[in-house]
Amino acid sequence: SIDQRSSSQNPRSTVGTTTEIYDYLRLLFARVGIPHCPTCGREIKKQTVDQIVDRITAKAKGHAATLIAPLVRDQKGEHKHLLDEIRRAGYSRVRFDGIVYDVDEMERLTIDKQKKHAVEVVIDTITVTADKDDRTRLTEAVEAALKLGRGLVMAEIASGNSSTTAMAGQASSEQMLFSQHFSCPTCGVDLPEIEPRTFSFNSPHGACKECSGLGTKLEVDPELVVLNPRLTIAQGAIRPWARLTGQHWLFEELVACAQKNGFSVHVPFATLTKEQQKIVLSGSRADGYEGVIPNLERRYKETDSDYMRGEIERYMRVYACPLCKGKRLRPEALAVTVGNTSIAAIVTMTITDAAKFFAALKLSVRETTIGKQILKEINARLHFLQNVGLNYLTLDRTTASLSGGEAQRIRLATQIGSALVGVTYILDEPSIGLHQRDNDRLIATLKSLRDLGNSVIVVEHDEATIEAADHVVDIGPGAGEHGGHIIAEGTPDAIKKNNASITGKYLAGKLSIDEPKHYRKGNGKKLVIKGAREFNLKNIDVEIPLGKFVCITGVSGSGKSTLMTDILARALASHFYRAKDLPGDHDKIVGIENIDKVITIDQSPIGRTPRSNPATYTGAFTPIRDLYTMLPEARIRGYKAGRFSFNVVGGRCEACQGEGMVQIAMQFLPDVYVECEECHGKRYNREALEIFYNGKTIADVLDMTVEKASTFFTNIPAIHSKLTTLEEVGLGYMKLGQPATTLSGGEAQRIKLATELSRRATGKTLYILDEPTTGLHFDDVKRLLHVLQKLVEKGNTILIIEHNLDVIKSVDWIIDLGPDGGAKGGQLVAAGTPRDVAKVKESYTGQFLKKVLKAK
Repeated sequence: SIDQRSSSQNPRSTVGTTTEIYDYLRLLFARVGIPHCPTCGREIKKQTVDQIVDRITAKAKGHAATLIAPLVRDQKGEHKHLLDEIRRAGYSRVRFDGIVYDVDEMERLTIDKQKKHAVEVVIDTITVTADKDDRTRLTEAVEAALKLGRGLVMAEIASGNSSTTAMAGQASSEQMLFSQHFSCPTCGVDLPEIEPRTFSFNSPHGACKECSGLGTKLEVDPELVVLNPRLTIAQGAIRPWARLTGQHWLFEELVACAQKNGFSVHVPFATLTKEQQKIVLSGSRADGYEGVIPNLERRYKETDSDYMRGEIERYMRVYACPLCKGKRLRPEALAVTVGNTSIAAIVTMTITDAAKFFAALKLSVRETTIGKQILKEINARLHFLQNVGLNYLTLDRTTASLSGGEAQRIRLATQIGSALVGVTYILDEPSIGLHQRDNDRLIATLKSLRDLGNSVIVVEHDEATIEAADHVVDIGPGAGEHGGHIIAEGTPDAIKKNNASITGKYLAGKLSIDEPKHYRKGNGKKLVIKGAREFNLKNIDVEIPLGKFVCITGVSGSGKSTLMTDILARALASHFYRAKDLPGDHDKIVGIENIDKVITIDQSPIGRTPRSNPATYTGAFTPIRDLYTMLPEARIRGYKAGRFSFNVVGGRCEACQGEGMVQIAMQFLPDVYVECEECHGKRYNREALEIFYNGKTIADVLDMTVEKASTFFTNIPAIHSKLTTLEEVGLGYMKLGQPATTLSGGEAQRIKLATELSRRATGKTLYILDEPTTGLHFDDVKRLLHVLQKLVEKGNTILIIEHNLDVIKSVDWIIDLGPDGGAKGGQLVAAGTPRDVAKVKESYTGQFLKKVLKAK
C-alpha cells in the first residue's frame, strides 16, 4: 500500500536518504573522491613517514612527544580481545576513553559494551632534539604507530621545558593527529581515513560540530523578545520577562544595570539607544547583568522540562547553521570532490540537474572500475524519480516538507526500482500536486508496474487516470450513509454508458463544470509582491488583484508554493498576527492596507485529538449545549452548559473520561481500543443522558449526520445556519461528533471553509488555499467552486494554487509561473483571465486550458 501517510517529521530524513541515493553517494565519495585541504583548497595526497617526523620535530623541538596509535574510535563493545594483541606486540600502556592504564590493569576494568569507546596504544615518549639518534627513535615510533593504527598516529606534545614528560591525556599537552594517507603540508591539516560515514550527517564522524548535522540552529530572535517596543520595560516590553517586574532578582539586576548605564526602565523601549537596547538584550559583564537573550539560551540548554523548552522556543527562530551554512557536514567532508563537485553541491541539485551531472561525469579508468556499479544504482533511482514527476525536487529536501502526493510518489519510485513481480500495489490519488503535463508520465509509470506482472489498484478522481485504467469500479451513489454501493464497473467506455454513474456522466460530458459567463472586475486594488527571489524565483514582481478569484498555476516545482506560502502568507501572517515564521526572500509587499486580515485554509487536521469534531470546530455545539441547558428538565435540576460537555467533569462519563472508548495498553503490540462498558460509547454520564429534546439526548444529536441534524434543528436558526453551511460544502453525510482524527485532509479543509462562510464578512479578507480540490470528485469540485464563488461575491479575495483545469477555467485571474520546474522555473510566464492565458504559447497551463475552454 503506497499511501499518502505523513512524511517523516525527522529533520534528518531527506529525499536522498529515503530513496537510498544518499547512501550510494556516500559510498561513491568514499571510494573515488579526491580530498582537498579544507583551509587552502589544494588537493591532499598521501603523506610519508619522513613528512610526519618532520612536522613533529618542528612542533615539538625541545619538548617531550608521546606517540599514540588509535585502534578503536567511537565503537561499542568491551574490546578485550585487543588487550592480548597489544600485550603480544610488546606494549604496556593503553589509553582507554582518554585515561592511561597499564595493560594488566585493564583486565580488571569493568567496561560497558553498550557505550562507544576509544582504545589507543601508547607507543613511546621521546624528548625531541636535533640528535640523529633521537630522530631515528622518533621515526621508528611513528612507523610502529602507523602500522598498529592502520595509517593513523597521534602525537601529544607536552608544554613546558624539555624535561617535561608528556603523559597521554595531560591537560597541558597539545594533540596532533597525522594520517599516512591524507595531509596538507602547507596548512598542516590532517584528515582521518575517508569512509562512507565521513559523509553522513547522521554520524558524529561527518556531522557538522556546530549543528550536529541538522543544518539549522534555533536561536533567540530579538524581534520575538520585544514584540511591542512602544511599551516600557516596566510595562512588559520584554515579553519573556513580562511577569518578572517588581521584586524578582532578574528584574532588579536589569534595573541596577540600567541605572549604571544612564537609562530608565520606565521609558518606551523604542526610545533607548541601540547601545542601551543591546545591553538590555545581550547583557553587560562589567555590571554583572546576564542579559535577556543569554539568559534564555542558558536556560534552554540546562532545562530538562519539555514545557520550559517549549516556552523558550516561542522566542526562537530557525536559522541556517553559521558554521556549515546549512550543508550539515564537517569541512573535511565538504572538501572531498567527485568531478570537482562536493557531495553538498550534488544534493542541492534538482533531480534533473543531478541526472545530467552524473551523465556527463568523467572518471579515470581506475575510478570507473570502482564506481561503475555505484553510478548505475544512482542513475536508476534518479530516472525513477523523474518518471513519477519529481524532477523538480532536490535531494536535500526534507521529507517533512513534502506533500502527501510527493511522499507517495517517492515511495512509488522506490518500488519501481525494486522490480518486484506478482505484487498488488494500492495507491491513493497519486496524481495529487501534479500538473497535467506531468500526469502522462505518472500514468506511464503505473502502466510499467502493471506490465512487469503486477496489479495496480488506484483510488483516483483525475480524468486522465480513469481513462487510462483497464477496469473501473465506481462506488456511490452519494457519500457517507448514501454511498457504499457498486454503481458501475467495467472499462472506462462502459462506465460512460451507465446512466446511474455520476462519474460516467462527467466522463461522457453529460455533466460538466461550466465556464463562468463573465470575469469579475474586482475592486480596483491589488497586492504586489516585489522582488520575489526565494528558492528558484527569479526576482519577479507579481500583482494580485483584489476582489477576485485568483489562481496560481504552473508545472510542479515552478515556484507556486514558494510565492504563495513561503513569501506572501508568511509575510501577511507576520504583519497581522506577529507570526514568528520568517517570510521567504523578497523586497516588500505593497498594498497590505487594502486587506484587513488573511486566512489560510489548508488541509491540516481541525484537531489533534478525538475530542475535536465538526460540531465543536464550527461552533455549532455551543448553541446545541445552550439549548439543552434551557430545557425545563435541565433547569429544574440546575444543570449548566458543562453538564452537556464530554470534556469536563460533571457531564462526561468518568469511566472513559468522555472518550467513548477505553485504551488497553498491549506493551510491545499496538494498543487496543474497546467501547466503554459504562456509557457504551455515548461519552456522557447517566444524568446528562436523561435530558431529551424532541426525544433525542445530546449523545443522539452528536451521532446524527449533518443532513439529519439540519432538519432536526430547522426551528433553531443559530444551529440550523451553521449546519446548512456544512451541507453547502458537501459534508451533509458527516456525523456531528465524528472525531477530527478520522477526517481526511479535504474534509478538514471544507469544514474550515464552512466555518468561514458562517462568519460575518468584512469584504476585505484574503483567503489562501493550497490545492483545495485534493481528494474531491467532479461533483464535489463543482460544489466547492460554488462555495468559493460565494466568498468572493462578498467582496473578499481568494488566492489558490491549483492544477485542476475545471477550477482554473472558473477563476477570474490566473498567475502562471514556469515555464518549467526547478532552476528552469520561477518566472512569471503569463497573467490574466483564463482566456488570456490560453493564448500564451509559452504557458504549459495555457496549452491545456485552451483544450477545455469552449469557443465563444
